[in-house]
Amino acid sequence: MKRTVVAGICLLTVAFLPTAGAEGAKPNVLFLICDDLNCDLGTYGHPLVESPNIDRLARRGVQFNHAYCQMAFCGPSRASFMTSLYPDQTLVKGNQQYVRTHIPQVVTFSQAFRNAGYFAARIGKIYHYDVPRDIGTGGYDDPHSWNQTINPRGRDMDDGHLIRNIFRIPGHQPLSGLAADGQDHEQTDGIAAAEAVELLERFTRQDRPFFLAVGLFRPHLPFVAPKKYFDLYPPDRNAVPAVPEGYLDTLPEGARSIRNRILKASDLTDDIARRIMQAYYACNSFADAQIGVVLDALESTGLADNTIVVFTSDHGYHMGEHGLWHKGTLFENSARVPLIIAGPGVKAKGVKTDSLAEMVDIYPTIAELCGVPTPDYLSGVSLAPVLTNPDAKPRSSALTHQGGYSVRTPRFRFTRWGSGRDSDNVELYDHQDDPEELRNLARDPKYADEVHRLSDVLDQRIADAKEPPKGLEQKR
Repeated sequence: MKRTVVAGICLLTVAFLPTAGAEGAKPNVLFLICDDLNCDLGTYGHPLVESPNIDRLARRGVQFNHAYCQMAFCGPSRASFMTSLYPDQTLVKGNQQYVRTHIPQVVTFSQAFRNAGYFAARIGKIYHYDVPRDIGTGGYDDPHSWNQTINPRGRDMDDGHLIRNIFRIPGHQPLSGLAADGQDHEQTDGIAAAEAVELLERFTRQDRPFFLAVGLFRPHLPFVAPKKYFDLYPPDRNAVPAVPEGYLDTLPEGARSIRNRILKASDLTDDIARRIMQAYYACNSFADAQIGVVLDALESTGLADNTIVVFTSDHGYHMGEHGLWHKGTLFENSARVPLIIAGPGVKAKGVKTDSLAEMVDIYPTIAELCGVPTPDYLSGVSLAPVLTNPDAKPRSSALTHQGGYSVRTPRFRFTRWGSGRDSDNVELYDHQDDPEELRNLARDPKYADEVHRLSDVLDQRIADAKEPPKGLEQKR
């Protein structure tokens, strides 16, 4: 049976609901993802941001301190982690593209579970949506991935005329926000959480495992959240990151051009910068509260003991680092994402691991934990060993592509712009002494051997990421 409900706030398409699950069945999967969320969270050590619900999830499982997206841009990142293929393999390099445009026969993350007998449901944004325009629609969703889809739409859409620009960026979505009237449950993400609660309650009456993906739209621009979350972060509490004098002169042209295209530090006063931070942090805490609603329901329904929970974001976001206020760079704050995995099969509890992870690894990891068959062409590696032993090292580097290519190793970030190996085209940052990535060491003779070694590593990583998926047709 299929029905559509239009009630001003939510569009719901129901294919069918199976009957209820039994003890000892395969683990369920709850996949929770925010949009444009960096690691400004309590559990990741941020001094201000309050995220009690994400923090408590981390206490139940394993928190990856060094997880990285494959492209710091919504559409390509989402196509990548939902297929466990690199952007050079999906050929999705921009937004407003469907995942099957270039790889029509791909078996996606949730589709693999659906093929294995799971009931796969999506609430909100998993594949790309233009925000806020596509809220309440299917966006660029992939119908093959789901049995059921729900597209929430809240008062944040109706209040769009109240949103005010904090700062305009030429060629980019303005930095804008709204300390909204009303309650959490009136906002799109609040409705998504309520829909997730209803589905979880229904899932208790079925004997079929489920894969439930809940995609929140916050903290993506515009930064809209109920006023009480803005009140948590008075602007004068927010410290704007400093940018050293002469810093730009140390960057290759590729890095400078991306930075200048996004935003120059000199364009903002400290007052404006602190207001941007207030609005972003408010959305982080609002999103955390909605995650809490879903996690509470997972516990109250009795499903928590047999449900693997994954929490992440599609990429990071700059809050003043390097003088930047957006995404789409190859710096740590843009490439790094939060990643927490908890539930059955996760033997380490309340552990923070420094093992490197990529978002393409999520699909094979959860499939292994659930005994779900996967295609041979997946590019990710399973992180399951880390969930038992946090010192395990399935990866020696993590790759991100955004104009140039960058690898993160346990100690260094190495970035190359263009095809040459000349020091003028590369960046090298030593995270042991420079976690903010503000001192480019690529031209320092003391690091010549490291530059050469990491150039070889990057060459191999790029070659592997460009390898066409075996047995999967690519349409260029």
